[in-house]
Amino acid sequence: MSENSLGACVIGHPIAHSRSPMIHGYWLKQLGLAGHYNREDILPEHFAGFVRALREHGYKGCNVTLPYKEAAFHLLDRATPRAQQLQVANTLWFEGDILCGDNTDVEGFVANLDERAPHWDKDLKKAVVLGAGGAAASIIVGLQERGASEIYVVNRTFEKAEILAKRFGANVHPAHWSDLSECLKNSDILVNTTSLGMKGQSELEINLDPLPLTALVTDIVYVPLETGLLRQAKQRGNPIADGLGMLLYQAVPGFEHWFGQRPIVTKELRRLIEDNIRGVTA
Repeated sequence: MSENSLGACVIGHPIAHSRSPMIHGYWLKQLGLAGHYNREDILPEHFAGFVRALREHGYKGCNVTLPYKEAAFHLLDRATPRAQQLQVANTLWFEGDILCGDNTDVEGFVANLDERAPHWDKDLKKAVVLGAGGAAASIIVGLQERGASEIYVVNRTFEKAEILAKRFGANVHPAHWSDLSECLKNSDILVNTTSLGMKGQSELEINLDPLPLTALVTDIVYVPLETGLLRQAKQRGNPIADGLGMLLYQAVPGFEHWFGQRPIVTKELRRLIEDNIRGVTA
């Protein structure tokens, strides 16, 4: 199999919901490039072997999604400084026989907010992050880099929030779920990094009354596009940003690694994915 005939894929379990093939397929067509991008539903016991044999399976590299982002990092021969910082990798490629990896979620998160809520980071001081998983780490770093002076990590398991807070410095504070109302006071941004509100999951039920109406509310969930949290925030007058743009923008660096050209996130691409999501969730 020649190098030019190789494509890329997204690996997860489950993976049928992923819109990544639509995104990369759109870019391949727009740029007139030969190539393919597939979903691969891989069981945990087969994950490491599959990644090491990517080229034998016909792939130059891959995206990695739940539940494998941390496991992917530990398979790398070479990690970018960003991946090392987060100990999580979502974008893998080969340089010769060297398996390289990056984390592009920070880039995806901030680019989405730059597009959907311009100047969101102007006078950014206090942020609240719901959840303490791998996604939360990326969000914390993005918020720190955009100037947040105080970040509160609120999680139902306090110990996980505590561990995460210790990794990222003195301005990151763990908080019990019962302290959420107090944390929301005077906040500039609220970010949900949990799966609550996702299609097939329970709703995220919280009281937003203490949150200032000027605070941006965003959700990394993108199916449905408007989660219960975003709907509640919009109804009370808060600015909101859905999670689709994070998916779109985090995909850009991987495509460039695999196919040699840097694609652009267009309104047409976003509309294509939005229509697909609404067709499924309508």
